Amino acid sequence: SLSAIRWALREAALRKVSVDVIHTWHFTPMIDPMGIPMVPPTAEMQASAKVMLNNVMKQVEADRAGIQVNEIVTQGSPVSALLQAARDAEMVVVGRRGHGGFVGLLLGSVATQIVHHAPCAVVVVSARP
Repeated sequence: SLSAIRWALREAALRKVSVDVIHTWHFTPMIDPMGIPMVPPTAEMQASAKVMLNNVMKQVEADRAGIQVNEIVTQGSPVSALLQAARDAEMVVVGRRGHGGFVGLLLGSVATQIVHHAPCAVVVVSARP
């Protein structure tokens, strides 16, 4: 989330560390009307995901002054990508949805999994002010 990225950039400035911003994408397998599996347009989907991340990062341009930011776009599960990155991280920062009353819905499935399985500190940032 944008709030999580902004929080991470402010924290990185205080700690004088770099930030990895990770964006994942996945292709849901589909079958055409003839029953033939559709081949995912991997290159196009990767390019589209990069554009999406670039657009988000433009919104935090002022917040990233002097901070080394590594923008990472990868195919797969957000949970897997974040847990993999957490192995070498001091901290993982994730956003939360906050749309419900149950813990799983309140945090969101990605945030919940990261909180329970990351080998480092985890910060969950609300999108609300």
